[in-house]
Parts: sequence; structure tokens; C-alpha cells
Amino acid sequence: MSLKDLVKANKKGKLSFGIKQVLRLAKKKKMKKDSSVYVAKDARAETIKKLEDAGVEFEVLKNKIDIAKELGIDFDSEVFLIE
Repeated sequence: MSLKDLVKANKKGKLSFGIKQVLRLAKKKKMKKDSSVYVAKDARAETIKKLEDAGVEFEVLKNKIDIAKELGIDFDSEVFLIE
């Protein structure tokens, strides 16, 4: 998976943003088996620790600014979920 997958998922409306969304689904064990979690390489250490503590597997991508530019969004996010 790559940044291109995030762009495709965003166009299809299957992309969620933020740590809270991911942790909420992980806590309720409602994350789909084919869901993918991605983290910006410049994400805060606390964010990474929270994901690890929740047992969420993730892949690291580019930095937040580059990801936002590719997705065409006007905000920065550290965590992305493809459902």
C-alpha cells in the first residue's frame, strides 16, 4: 500500500482521518480485517505509542505536509484509516 491508495480511498469516501477514529474502532474491535492504518513519518511519539498500545498495526508514509498536498486537503493529519 502507498500514498496512491490513500488518494483512491479518499475519492471513494473510504478514508477516515485521525487517531480518535482509529482508537475508537480498535477499542470496540469493530475495525474490519481489510482495514489499513497509515501514519505520517513525522507523527508525534505519543500518537505512535497509543496505536501500539491499542494493538493497531500501521504503515508509515511521508510527512504530514506531503500527504495533505497529495490528498488535496487543507489540514494536517497524522493517522489515516482506509475502511
